[in-house]
Amino acid sequence: MSELRVHAEDRPVPEAVFHDSADIRRELGALGVNFERWQADRVLAADATPDDVIAAYRSDIDRLMSDYGFGSVDVLRMTPDHPDREALRAKFLNEHTHTEFEVRFFVEGSGLFYLHTNGRVYAVICEQGDLISVPDGTTHWFDMGPRPHFTAIRLFTNPEGWVANFTGSDIASRFPRFE
Repeated sequence: MSELRVHAEDRPVPEAVFHDSADIRRELGALGVNFERWQADRVLAADATPDDVIAAYRSDIDRLMSDYGFGSVDVLRMTPDHPDREALRAKFLNEHTHTEFEVRFFVEGSGLFYLHTNGRVYAVICEQGDLISVPDGTTHWFDMGPRPHFTAIRLFTNPEGWVANFTGSDIASRFPRFE
């Protein structure tokens, strides 16, 4: 189940917790963050390649690319036995921004986005079927957990793909991990 926890930036205990997707959409929408529930009902083989995932969701991807001018798409598929899981988790766990908005559609599994803005930290557990779009310049980090299981389609306007500008802040270390 998708979840939003709202914290003061200096307190890891949440002030509010939301589970209803309409409430999550409303709370995040006030920050300029788009949160939607989509159908993620295509059955993917255990050995599905990124091209297989893109093919399964081609019409949704094409619509988003056309609507928002995305220039590239990729798929990040993480499993508990992925050989680079620890290095990737460490990379995404550091607070950063992007010069473009970040769009992720979870077609399998789950992960936890943390958004740091206006003196608050918004922890969003994204599950299968969730689409989240984080505005450019928004400080955030992502935790996939120590035994990740998710497949996310990522869309970019920058043809280089995922490019982070790390803030150097240690705020991510002060909040609960996705375990």
